[in-house]
Amino acid sequence: MAQKTDNPADPFKKALAEATKVMADDAELNVSYSVDPAGLAGDQMRLPQVSRRMTRDEVLLARGTADALAMHRRYHDDGLHAKYRPQGDMARDIYEAMETARCEAMGARDMPGTAGNIDAKIGHEAARLGYDQITQAADAPLATAAGYLVRHMATGRDLPDGARNVMDLWRGHIEGQAGATLGNLDAILSDQTEFARLARKVIEDLGYGDQLGDDPDQPDDDQDDAQDSAEEEDQPDSTGEDDNEDEDADASPEQSQDEQQDASQAQVSMDELADEEMSEETELPEGEAPLEPPGPAPVSDADPNYAVYAAAYDEEIPAEELAEPAELERLRAYLDQQLDPLKGAVGRLANKLQRRLQAQQNRSWLFDMEEGILDAGRLARVVANPTTPLSFKVEKDTEFRDTVVTLLLDNSGSMRGRPISIAAICADVLARTLERCDVKVEILGFTTRAWKGGQAREKWLAEGRPQQPGRLNDLRHIIYKSADAPWRRVRPNLGLMMKEGLLKENIDGEALEWAHRRMAKRPEARKILMVISDGAPVDDSTLSVNPANYLEKHLRDVIEMVERRKMVELIAIGIGHDVTRYYQHAVTITDVDQLAGAMTEQLAALFDKDPRARARFLGMRRAS
Repeated sequence: MAQKTDNPADPFKKALAEATKVMADDAELNVSYSVDPAGLAGDQMRLPQVSRRMTRDEVLLARGTADALAMHRRYHDDGLHAKYRPQGDMARDIYEAMETARCEAMGARDMPGTAGNIDAKIGHEAARLGYDQITQAADAPLATAAGYLVRHMATGRDLPDGARNVMDLWRGHIEGQAGATLGNLDAILSDQTEFARLARKVIEDLGYGDQLGDDPDQPDDDQDDAQDSAEEEDQPDSTGEDDNEDEDADASPEQSQDEQQDASQAQVSMDELADEEMSEETELPEGEAPLEPPGPAPVSDADPNYAVYAAAYDEEIPAEELAEPAELERLRAYLDQQLDPLKGAVGRLANKLQRRLQAQQNRSWLFDMEEGILDAGRLARVVANPTTPLSFKVEKDTEFRDTVVTLLLDNSGSMRGRPISIAAICADVLARTLERCDVKVEILGFTTRAWKGGQAREKWLAEGRPQQPGRLNDLRHIIYKSADAPWRRVRPNLGLMMKEGLLKENIDGEALEWAHRRMAKRPEARKILMVISDGAPVDDSTLSVNPANYLEKHLRDVIEMVERRKMVELIAIGIGHDVTRYYQHAVTITDVDQLAGAMTEQLAALFDKDPRARARFLGMRRAS
């Protein structure tokens, strides 16, 4: 006899897991369901959780995700993919998006039932990311648009609204630059090697050829060239051009002059031929202007005019790489000593926040509904009066389970001492509190690698001090805790803030844009970014050779971009510094001892409000 289950979703989840294994052609695949981001790693496939209610959206999302991952498992070869993978970020994103679209299109051809399910998944993701609200191509991801276009061309299916909007914003540009290359799409869709070559050609057509790296199809030629060069070096008696020069010297003057004249004529002929071929290749249809390849991507999405003199010296680095494990443990112990006097106050605030969050996580019900789960507690009314209709109850959704919170901490020199200690302590306590409530937390810090300019400034000085160089210091962006890292593993990292010499200058605009970019890639439906700073952006080397408001203007531009896109809920806390003049949703505290209360109250307020009230709250602009 089959064992009964209390969860009505279990039979569906079991059936979906078995069907996914068949579609993936992998009987050993282990399928699980989780609130964590869906994905495929080795023999483990993680699908979105399906609740007891089994709402239509949950079922469609689970099916679509399962089908998409199964198609990737069936049609994708990791070795081939890695061989042709580009090196640059934008090129790699386009390459990955096109390969995902290829696998899904193959599934739509061979198993048409998967197409509708994957459409539902794409529509859900596009709605979650607000793609239907984007009106300008600059705000839409080019790589995602390229993937959508490949899928549309390969399957002929219309995309969901948000995805279609992103594709249409970039479609003219992509087809104008790479339309001829994409014309051969159908013929090679089932050949991953040929498709990878086509993807690299599309990337080159779009103007990102400099990010492709070495040609993976010519490793042997390069090796042969290197071997020939080595052989020439090993044979001093036979040195190619030197031998020819010796033979020319032995020849008669008349013969040498004739040969030089013939060589000159031959070179002229080759140059003319090359010019003719080039003119034939570049000849365009009448009435069409040549398409210019896009220029280099701007340093900042918020302000195309913001410049960085030398970004090669910037670093984004995990905290554990900036100190030895023993030193991190020592610094963490010192931080714990600082925490002792504050344990009572901070602990009470953390417990208060946790109670407020967990109160919302507890199961709650809507009663006296016309359908749902039979309400046994109200059956007495039916017994007393048989004409009374049956009463049903429906479980209410929680608002914040699928949430990630990023704490972006100012690591500038002005935070040295008590401010940085309390900021680290508050980050510590909040991370542990939110993790217990199933809210993921990321902790980031920002500073510079040097005082008053680093290697970028040295390069600028060596190159003659060009005018208006832009930012002239080397950034240091520190990852104390990534969102997916368990707190117990990274606990010592926050001790790094106590390290002597770490805290230098602060360039807030680029740090905020970096944190926003990281959050935009996260799969959670709701994203909250909290910035903690004690002053305006300051970098002496930059401000000494640029306009006085150069860094502050960029910060304002980044804040305006983040708040306009509305992908992230942005809040800020200023320590003795009025941040309300920058941020729509901000609070300023005069004493660093107020930081713990401000952080917990700001987060609790965001979680407490219903979605419409929260939207009105975040949308209010401070009166001028």
